[in-house]
Amino acid sequence: MQRHLHIYRRWLALLAVSASVLAPITGLGQGISLALEPAPQFSDTVEVFTIAGIPVTNVPPGTAVIELDAPARLDAELSEGLPADLSAAEAVMRDRMQSPEWNDAIRRYGELHVGVARAWMLRVEKVPAVVVDGEFVVYGQPDVSAAVAEILDTRGEVTR
Repeated sequence: MQRHLHIYRRWLALLAVSASVLAPITGLGQGISLALEPAPQFSDTVEVFTIAGIPVTNVPPGTAVIELDAPARLDAELSEGLPADLSAAEAVMRDRMQSPEWNDAIRRYGELHVGVARAWMLRVEKVPAVVVDGEFVVYGQPDVSAAVAEILDTRGEVTR
């Protein structure tokens, strides 16, 4: 099992390098919004960090929502059905890498890890986390609009 994991990690490293070349640096997260755009009802940039088991609500349009466990789910998807035999697993991965879907997997992998890197850069400590302007954060509030309103209220601003 340990050798099988080693081969899988080697393929993931190759995938990560390929993804870093193909993924746009400005892309974030899971696909709800890949570009950082201010939410229309707020004048600030809003980013939300969570995991699949902790859904968020009242997400303003244009808000980047990043599920930090999405790369692990993609890892599981990419390794699904790999045989226990190391040589056979390597052959299956080589075949998968030749498929037309592989470029899409590389792109998705890169986008998902950009979101994780963004959370790391912002020093997000727990989820859900609602971050405004890359510097103000509310933890534990799954209602994104309420979290943004709390940040704006704390800053002395009024929500529109």
